[in-house]
Amino acid sequence: MKTWIYIAIPFTSWFVAGVLKFLINCLRERRLAIDLIGYGGMPSNHSAIVASISCLIGLREGFDSAVFGVSLTFVFIVTMDANSLRMAIGRHAAAINKLADGELNLRERMGHSKIEIVAGLLTGCSVAFLMNSLSI
Repeated sequence: MKTWIYIAIPFTSWFVAGVLKFLINCLRERRLAIDLIGYGGMPSNHSAIVASISCLIGLREGFDSAVFGVSLTFVFIVTMDANSLRMAIGRHAAAINKLADGELNLRERMGHSKIEIVAGLLTGCSVAFLMNSLSI
């Protein structure tokens, strides 16, 4: 079994999601949106990474294996965090920025919407399926 793929696929998913996010931001803003690189946006990098490893484990170890169950639990924890906790942090940052009246500039875009998370999950699973089928 090729163990390098368990590192290569999540890294590739992170890279693909990041490139897609950058391109989407550039199209939305109609400019080179380098300043928007970071947390938040479409698709979710975090969701892509955990989905890719979970899909790979399912494909390689079986979707009925214990390790797939553990990885799927990890997917739920990461995606719930991206949507709830990190979104709340972004709302808090916006409130603090407003109270600080220009003295602070905390990053307000922290979490992900449900559609951004789903896009990340689809990106990660797509990369896992494609790379797994090519690596035989």
